[in-house]
Amino acid sequence: MAEEVKLFGLWGSPFSRRVEIALKIKGVKYEYIEDDLQNKSALLLKYNPVHKKVPVLLHNGKPIAESLVLLEYIDETWEGNPNLPPDPYERAQARFWAKFIDEKCLPALWKALFGEESEQEKAMEEALQNLKMLEKELKDKRLFGGGGGGGGGGGEESIGLVDIAANFIAYWVGIIQEAVGAEILNRERFPVLYKWIDELLSCSVIRENLPPRDKMLAYFISRVQAAKASK
Repeated sequence: MAEEVKLFGLWGSPFSRRVEIALKIKGVKYEYIEDDLQNKSALLLKYNPVHKKVPVLLHNGKPIAESLVLLEYIDETWEGNPNLPPDPYERAQARFWAKFIDEKCLPALWKALFGEESEQEKAMEEALQNLKMLEKELKDKRLFGGGGGGGGGGGEESIGLVDIAANFIAYWVGIIQEAVGAEILNRERFPVLYKWIDELLSCSVIRENLPPRDKMLAYFISRVQAAKASK
């Protein structure tokens, strides 16, 4: 019986793209199903009744949700090209920093760029502090690493869980900054992180699994304009 792998996602979601990158690194063939979060499909609500959001992976009829959970599931289910290191301590560290990105970095960055004016200053300070912590953790490494797969050239051999989890910082933040006319992350302020961004985006498995920049920029500009119009 052929293995069934389906991914319910959204074209512009960094969380969906994380899962696509992980599947591509593993060489797993899958069917992609685009969902509409403004008009959620019955299948999405069936397979993720708790959070009612993408991504959801359907593996041989069994649904799994939440992108960081999925990255580990993919790593444990399919052999080769791991995104987590074999050493238990290093695995724990990778999980810690991936969780730090989702629970600390992303909310602060989003509020600093798209939040209410009253909360933006505080969020900006928090976002800068979080990025400094990430930069300190990165040190002089090309990538956060910890993985052992890719095989497609351009450095995929060391892409790890934290690199994949940080895709929003590497790609989406720059686009949102351009759309809103604000700047938190730049090369002068964070030279180590920017070197990592250059390295990560040069990897074909990352570069080929990102949404078109012009389409993303147009989307965020429309959100900015809609927000201004509602005030």
